[in-house]
Amino acid sequence: MLKIGFIVNPIAGMGGRVGLKGTDGVLEEALRRGAKPVAPARGREFLLKLRQLLDAELLVVTCPAPMGEKEVKTAGFRAEVLSLSLGAETTAEDTKRAAKMTVEIGVDLIVFVGGDGTARDISDALGGTSETPVLGVPAGVKMYSSVFAMSPSDAAEAVEAFAKGQAGIAEAEIVDADEEAIRSDRFSARLYGYLRSIHMPHLIQRSKQVTLETADELDNQRAIARFVVENMEPRSTYILAPGTTVKRVAEFLGVDKTLLGVDVYRGGVLLKDVNEETILKVVEDWDETWIVVSPIGRQGILFGRGNQQISPEILRKVGKSHIIALATVNKIRSIESEILRVDTGDTEVDAMLSGYIRVVTDYREWRLLKIEGDAA
Repeated sequence: MLKIGFIVNPIAGMGGRVGLKGTDGVLEEALRRGAKPVAPARGREFLLKLRQLLDAELLVVTCPAPMGEKEVKTAGFRAEVLSLSLGAETTAEDTKRAAKMTVEIGVDLIVFVGGDGTARDISDALGGTSETPVLGVPAGVKMYSSVFAMSPSDAAEAVEAFAKGQAGIAEAEIVDADEEAIRSDRFSARLYGYLRSIHMPHLIQRSKQVTLETADELDNQRAIARFVVENMEPRSTYILAPGTTVKRVAEFLGVDKTLLGVDVYRGGVLLKDVNEETILKVVEDWDETWIVVSPIGRQGILFGRGNQQISPEILRKVGKSHIIALATVNKIRSIESEILRVDTGDTEVDAMLSGYIRVVTDYREWRLLKIEGDAA
């Protein structure tokens, strides 16, 4: 019987839709803005899918509520609850203690639900010496590390393959992104360390690739931006997602877009660094609204990483036909099998977005790329 450790960071991802670009150190502000928990539902989605795949072949060692016990029992797994004393609010130290305890018990695999901050905590706890593999169920805001599955469903399939001896183990990069810098619209990230993880490229994401500002890359971005702006409708509203390629579009419009935030542009006016609530308030005509977005380098994720302000509700209102996807030639080449992914947290919206999409790759040039997402 496979024995896995299951750890939920209950506050992970709460800063996404409310526009805080993370939750580290800003939980109170996230709650003030109306943030709701994300990780527990992502954990349940993973476990329910895993129950379909493995059922009685699994024993789950988990933490007391709210760090896993409730989700494990809801999914109907046999559970062994750690003797872990938790306060009114969970902390990084709780995650570290849980990771150490699960390794001491002798689990075959640690599965955690959270983001890059949770991955760093587990890396700190295991000290780079543990042979126990670790897999992340994505529930944070950014998730640049390569220890995460593409989605909760993909995480369950990866665990199934691991249980059946069909998956390899490899070193996965843990990325430390400076959330304070990101909230100040400066991208700052470094390689923090490594964790052993399941190696299945079609289910596990790669670490983010930072855009190289070479002359060719800049020329390609500007050509894309010029083409997009020439075809914009003056009376339409444009939701501008994060990233350097989309920022080039804003430059051609003559406005100063945030690099790492979501902005709204209409009629020469830019509303900067908006959250989900603001977008829903300011958009007056959804039939005349477009989303301009570029996938994350290497990961190929179009929605669900770093742009959760563009929520499933907003995506439903805009529709797939009003998504303007942009990617330079080099970015497309960096993506595994040149397949885009979506992980919005809503399987119906993921299914709506799945299929093929036209991606602008240069001036008057585009390619049809496939989008994969969890089916409803």
